[in-house]
Formats: sequence, structure tokens, C-alpha cells
Amino acid sequence: MKQSSPSCERNKQPILAVLREILSVPGLVIEVGSGSGQHAVHFARGLPHVEWQPTDVADNLPSISAWRDEAGLVNLREPLALDLFSDRWPVAAAQAVVCINTIHIVSWEAVDKLFAGAGRLLSPGGVMYVYGPYRYADRPLEPSNEEFDRWLKARDTASGVRLFEDVNRLAGRNGLMLAGDRAMPANNRSIWWIKTSGIKEHK
Repeated sequence: MKQSSPSCERNKQPILAVLREILSVPGLVIEVGSGSGQHAVHFARGLPHVEWQPTDVADNLPSISAWRDEAGLVNLREPLALDLFSDRWPVAAAQAVVCINTIHIVSWEAVDKLFAGAGRLLSPGGVMYVYGPYRYADRPLEPSNEEFDRWLKARDTASGVRLFEDVNRLAGRNGLMLAGDRAMPANNRSIWWIKTSGIKEHK
């Protein structure tokens, strides 16, 4: 049941260093797309002042549960199934939403649903954090990410390295204001927003 991802092992500590800065307030953190469950254990252990709620599609829940059971952390909740296309997420409110290496995997419609869900869950002052590769309108994409983008699109034409400006517009439509954008190892980014207002009407 217990799955393991080499990339999770490589990036868990740099991500945790950022999360320690931006998740300073106690509360519930919902992780969207928890994958194997490795990150959930590492972040719950490193952030004992928060309650960590892993979520993913049903097929991935057994691995997350196996990692959770082995760790025995009191602030790590049993994983829940989450369908990005559902308007009813398994929790009604959270202090933060964390989503790692997911936006470039799912369809753009799913990315839209992700930010809409975060906009519903978060109260003013809440945090939305994402990690992964991004392209920017004002500079060329790194060669390694160009190659990764081609691989993603060959695997699934709906996926791909997203344009930051497009993602940031989605965030703004859902009451989220950009608070940080930091370079990370292997040409990845840590990007986070703060909930400031209600959801805006789509133009």
C-alpha cells in the first residue's frame, strides 16, 4: 500500500522551510493532491502547530493512510477523497490550502476549480500555497522545464507547465492576492497568495 516518490524526498525540506514562514498561525491546512503521503507526514511533523488534512483521489488514499499510520502523528488527519470538479469539498473551511506538483498535471479546468475551492474555503488572512514549475510571460522557460512540458503534453494534452500570469488571474478572481513568489531547486517555484476578499464575478 505504501508508495514512495523520489521527488518528494528531494523537495520536502526546501518546501517545509517556506511553509514554516507562511503557515505561522495554528489552524487546519488542507493539502490538495497528497500523492504518496510522504509530504503529509514530513510537513505535519515539521509544523506541529497546525492540523494537516491530506486529500487526493480515492486510489491514492491507501498509501497516504499507510504513511500516516506509520508516523503516528496526532496532528495528521486521516486522508479524505477530494474531487476538484465537485463544488462540495470534504472540509468546509481551512486556514490554508497547499497544493504541490499538481497544477501542471491536471487540466486547466481543474486548476480553475482548485482556485475556486480555495476561495470558498479560506477566510480573510488564509493562505493558498502552490509548488511546481511555471512559465513567465517576460522570460523564456528554462530548458529543463521545456523538456518537462513536452513530456507532460505527450502524456496528456490537457496538462503542461502553466503560465504564472494566467494562474495569478485565477487567484485574483477568487479573492486571493499574491504574497510571494520564490525560486526553488530544480527550476521550481514556491508561490503563495493571501485571501483578502470575496470571489469576483468572471468577466
